[in-house]
Amino acid sequence: MDNSAFEMHEEATQNVSYVGKTNILSRVEKQRQWSLLRVFLVCLLACTVTTAVGVLVLSVVYINNLQPRAEPGPQMTVPIPQRAVDPKFQFLNHLPNSKVFEFPGGAIQWARYRNNIKDYLSVEEEAFGSSLNTQRSQLTLGTLRIKSNGLRAPHWHFNANEHGYLAQGTAWIGVVDDGHVVATYNVTAGQVIFFPKNTLHWIKNVGHEDCFFLLFFSTHDELQTLDVDDVFFSTPEDIASRSLKPEGGINFIRTFQKQKEDQAVNLPPNLAELVMNASYAQSPDSLVWRYFYDLKGSKEYRFPGGVIQLAQYWKNDSGLSNNEKIFSKFLNQHQNALTLSTLRIYNNGLRQPHFHFNANEMGYVISGCAKVGIINTQGALEFDIHAGDVIFFPVGTQHYVKSACDEDLLFILAFSTGDQLQTLDMDDYIQATADHILAQLFFKKQSEFKKIPQFEEDQAINLP
Repeated sequence: MDNSAFEMHEEATQNVSYVGKTNILSRVEKQRQWSLLRVFLVCLLACTVTTAVGVLVLSVVYINNLQPRAEPGPQMTVPIPQRAVDPKFQFLNHLPNSKVFEFPGGAIQWARYRNNIKDYLSVEEEAFGSSLNTQRSQLTLGTLRIKSNGLRAPHWHFNANEHGYLAQGTAWIGVVDDGHVVATYNVTAGQVIFFPKNTLHWIKNVGHEDCFFLLFFSTHDELQTLDVDDVFFSTPEDIASRSLKPEGGINFIRTFQKQKEDQAVNLPPNLAELVMNASYAQSPDSLVWRYFYDLKGSKEYRFPGGVIQLAQYWKNDSGLSNNEKIFSKFLNQHQNALTLSTLRIYNNGLRQPHFHFNANEMGYVISGCAKVGIINTQGALEFDIHAGDVIFFPVGTQHYVKSACDEDLLFILAFSTGDQLQTLDMDDYIQATADHILAQLFFKKQSEFKKIPQFEEDQAINLP
């Protein structure tokens, strides 16, 4: 066989094989390109959809922002209806209407400021308490009633001096000072007691009738008091045992049992079994008169319409007894001490308009009734008072009291000064002002003011 013929057939075969391979490769290449195109198209579609959604969201937000919005209105609260308070209750407290704190041996009532307004029984009581505090009065009043044989437990006050007036009964007082000196003494109706701040003291009723004390404290904040039994039961047993060193040690301490009822005014039902031999010693006058003053036996300042007596510091003590000098000097040694006074106004008598330079004034009506007037920068007020009411006159506030009952009006008054009280009456400052100044002020002829008489007798309390 001719080799060349054979070679030609082989070449043709190779050419056919090459063309087949080329066709296969072309189809694979087209498939690969289509796959890439599909991937590209899918990605393009996804981007288009994402972009469209983003544009739609932005459009919605933009449209919402273009729309006018209503401003949020103020939050509506349901107003709590409150009864209007008569302005007179800044100066008046109907103490008989206040809460009575009952104890086994007696009771206490308060005319005072309270930290928690929920402790007030009424908006009127709140108005009075707030007035004492905002005026920084340095005054709080409490009434203390002690049953026969009852005991106001030994205690002390962190933030106030205490001044008391015994309106009824007989009591035995004990005072322990910072030098461990004990002064004990008896008090009867019409006499005054004084306990400096942080001085331990007790009051025991030794008579057959109730004792009734009017107590004034030199604070316009809430009174802070600690009783000895509360201190004892709050002290760890081992500390109490080591301090007192009793027979039986800590076992003796454990025999004490805290009572369920508050023993601030104490009267055990089995007192006769507990106390076999009670003595009521009287300390020397040099000790007693630091904490005691015989107000009912002191000098009476008489006026046409009434009488005033004072338990206070006197700059000029030449007219005082030796014992009264002890009280006057001791009182003035204590910061924020008070001055106490009794004011008796006869029927139809008038304690004329006056004011105090250096003291706020608080008073308790023991008996009688009256009309009270107050004149301050807010205007004038007038209101009635009766037995058991408490009044308050801020420093510099002009006020007057006119007796309105057949019986005498009797006040016990406290003033927020341990110095000598400084007072100016209306007739005194009118008389002291030059008549031509008065004429110009009142548009009245100068000669007209000669019609106002000058009296030899002081008219602080006068009669028509």
